[in-house]
Amino acid sequence: MADKVVLAYSGGLDTSIIIPWLNENYGLDVIAMVADVGQGEDIDAVVEKAKKTGAKKVVVRDLRDEFVREYVFPTVQAGAVYENKYLLGTSIARPVIAKHQVEVALAEGATAVAHGCTGKGNDQVRFEHAYQALAPELKVIAPWREWTLTSREECLDYAEEHGISVTASREKIHSRDRNLWHVSHEGGELEDAGNAPFPTTWTMTRSPQEAPDREEQVTIGFEHGVPVSVGGMKMPPVQLVELLNEIGARNAIGRIDLVENRFVGIKSRGCYETPGGTLIVAAHRELEALTLDRELSHYKQHVALRYADLVYNGLWFTPLREAFDAFVQKTQENVTGTVTLSLYKGNLNIVSRASALSLYSTDLSSFTMGESYDQKDAKGFIQILGLPARSRARLLQKQKEVVK
Repeated sequence: MADKVVLAYSGGLDTSIIIPWLNENYGLDVIAMVADVGQGEDIDAVVEKAKKTGAKKVVVRDLRDEFVREYVFPTVQAGAVYENKYLLGTSIARPVIAKHQVEVALAEGATAVAHGCTGKGNDQVRFEHAYQALAPELKVIAPWREWTLTSREECLDYAEEHGISVTASREKIHSRDRNLWHVSHEGGELEDAGNAPFPTTWTMTRSPQEAPDREEQVTIGFEHGVPVSVGGMKMPPVQLVELLNEIGARNAIGRIDLVENRFVGIKSRGCYETPGGTLIVAAHRELEALTLDRELSHYKQHVALRYADLVYNGLWFTPLREAFDAFVQKTQENVTGTVTLSLYKGNLNIVSRASALSLYSTDLSSFTMGESYDQKDAKGFIQILGLPARSRARLLQKQKEVVK
């Protein structure tokens, strides 16, 4: 009996040709693990395709709820945004997929796991670090680092030679990754950073020109930093994200075009669509502005940057991430309330913010003088604050007098 390998299988170009390649080059029985993270595909068709291309078994895992609850929402609470733009849509999906891939491998008695990530990208790190953290005894097979194929065009040739049907073509050469949180686009015209994306590159959101000619408002409710309602209606995480995706997408919200720094040291260019996520992150940020005090808010910004790096670099299964989560959870205790957003042709504005735990005080912030703040106290505060500056100024004056 041949040894078994569990392949993280999507049915895309790379993983479609990896099944026969593993059969030919390793003689392994391939178990295809299909993770449903909300990519919107016909899972039954993906399963059938895996079997037709040589998979001995296909295991499907519906990870949508776990993905949103345990991976996406913690990044929202942390405020993690990579290089000021990227909401980590692909990055945060990899650890949950790898975790279940390892579980399947152990349950099936497999000796190896495999993925379809290239040797230039970040995903190879994300998958393989997870494998090492969860089951270091498993052998890792990364075909892109072994085979002689060097381009997507050559992968298409291989697929044609083996009678494998793929959706990619020489005309539609983009590499795309979609899940409940976003869709990413790389390759094709995007490889030249001087090219604008084609209108056909975008697949999830309307363009501003196609968006409605009227403003739409949406209210998002949070409990302890987690989005729980839209328009006053509570709903489970998956349904909430799906609804906000629809609302954001029709109003041209959530497109970014980014030249980013990959963990492996290469600059790459990608286009991302995260309509619902953009709404959630914007609303969460505004609610934190009401409910976090200054020192905590400012320090949390440092943690957010480091958290985003950690997720992007594939270091989810680490003590540092767990420690960050403990800190973040403490910061979110009072992040409860609602934020109303205004959407219009790609523009997003804040209409209102409300929280029973708000630290914002009209009495203190108003230009009308009240009893809560004695303006005379400011003089002593400024004097103490300026003491080092006055001391330095006097020293400089003495030095000038000596020179004279």
